[in-house]
Amino acid sequence: MTMTVSPLPNGVGVEVSGLDLSHAISQSIATTLRDLWLEAGVVLFRGIGSSPEALLKLSHCFGELEPHPIEHFRLPGYPELILLSNQDNLTGPVYEFDGVATYGRIPWHTDLAFTTTPNAGAVLRMVRNSEHNGQTGWIDTALAWQSLDADTKQRIEGLEARYHFSPNLEGMRFNKPKGKLIKDSGKAMPSFPPVAHPLVWVHPETGKKILNISTLNIQCVLGMPKADSDALIQSLIDHTLQPRFQYIHEWQNNDMIVWDNRRTMHKAFGHPVDEIRVVQRSTIRGTIKMGRLINNQQE
Repeated sequence: MTMTVSPLPNGVGVEVSGLDLSHAISQSIATTLRDLWLEAGVVLFRGIGSSPEALLKLSHCFGELEPHPIEHFRLPGYPELILLSNQDNLTGPVYEFDGVATYGRIPWHTDLAFTTTPNAGAVLRMVRNSEHNGQTGWIDTALAWQSLDADTKQRIEGLEARYHFSPNLEGMRFNKPKGKLIKDSGKAMPSFPPVAHPLVWVHPETGKKILNISTLNIQCVLGMPKADSDALIQSLIDHTLQPRFQYIHEWQNNDMIVWDNRRTMHKAFGHPVDEIRVVQRSTIRGTIKMGRLINNQQE
């Protein structure tokens, strides 16, 4: 099996061509793929996600998979896979953006940033893309750290930010999209205690420093006056969200993308609620603790 690797735009991630999932993946190929994942953060495979079995075969190259804790999100018959779809019913809220009823829009975030052990990564398979929009974007937060000025790097090392679970856009303090909620999900959501995460984190496998920001969940910098905290967080977000750190993917059916959740943020752009979009996903279990629990009064 001969694979070729080429960079994606802005140097954020790579595309792998030539992987054949109709045969077993050898240990050497699996190791090569995992090394690429750690090196690049985002890896694209075009047109080879032909089945849930193909998604599982690729996913197992990167680590142990973690089933979704809520059973009704799982793909029937495949407990390690998640089904994200509006084909039969809506499991998330609907917002109006610029006059369009939009489903599936999630702002820039890292998965499980509101817990002490975020997952290591995930693999997404596009089964059926919507006719309009539906893109997914990634930001390389290692590149964002590297590009910070020296004074800011020195200022933020050792600082912690408070994160809290935001089940919808209303709980966001920063970078909140200007949308109007027109239909709630109607689903009871679990509650999570607030956590503290370092603003600068060292990747446990690569040793790279990461600018650790998740716009969906971040609330404040601990031990800092509100005005100073808000100004610092906003400046870090403005820096991190620059297009030069982004890769925005225009999906084609059967594309698959794996990303390292520990060194990226990602964003679902959403799509018109009346257009069908079907995605399957695996989650790579996280084993490294990043943050710590804090009490609700700690700021």
